[in-house]
Amino acid sequence: MQNKPQTSEHSDHHTTHFGFETVAEHEKQKKVGEVFHSVAQKYDIMNDVMSAGLHRIWKRFTVDVSGVGQGDKVLDIAGGSGDLSKLFAKKVGTQSAHNPGQVILTDINASMLGVGRDRMIDAGLTIPAAQCNAEFLPFADNSFNCVTVAFGLRNMTHKEAALKEMQRVLKPGGRLLVLEFSKVWQPLEKLYDSYSFKLLPKLGKWIAKDEPSYRYLAESIRMHPDQETLKTMMHEAGFGKVDYYNLTAGVVALHKGVKV
Repeated sequence: MQNKPQTSEHSDHHTTHFGFETVAEHEKQKKVGEVFHSVAQKYDIMNDVMSAGLHRIWKRFTVDVSGVGQGDKVLDIAGGSGDLSKLFAKKVGTQSAHNPGQVILTDINASMLGVGRDRMIDAGLTIPAAQCNAEFLPFADNSFNCVTVAFGLRNMTHKEAALKEMQRVLKPGGRLLVLEFSKVWQPLEKLYDSYSFKLLPKLGKWIAKDEPSYRYLAESIRMHPDQETLKTMMHEAGFGKVDYYNLTAGVVALHKGVKV
């Protein structure tokens, strides 16, 4: 029997962070949406510039760690322009009468999802795309072998609720993979701060014509839970065997948890 998605009551008086700014909880989703509507068309170019192309290596590593194979079902949450969906599709195959393998691309932001859907079509991939909120996933319990979220968890208002939803839709033994910016190696903190708060907004201004959105993205990274805190949050959401890999001196961490 399917359980209802995790829900919780959130008062309009509760506050949360939008970068370094404190906002009412009900305002954050709208503000994050405005950021990604603004940057959608330049998102891929900015990713390459910001990371010097390293984001492609991080994403390939995520797929390698996932352990998925032909016939598996993968849910790509906050999948944006579809980088991970394309990589996973090569591993699990296209759904057919002989292969149940499937990747579903989701994002809460229509502009980002549109970019991802168009990229899938251009690549000749038939990948379903669904606009949905990770805190209230429209999928049945025990549906997926793997759920992945790359550079999206930090933008969610109620991360604990989202993690519980990811756990709910996974099959027993299924894996959650969270690829996200994290706490950098301490000796590099000053250099990283200088890059994040001085150079990154300028790159956003020059390339995406949007300095404020990239200032927010830098701030959101600093407000995201560090490696050990996120590991604890995943345990509390019902995952076992939670571990993480620090990538590029902790600029990014890949967390992996198993539904027990």
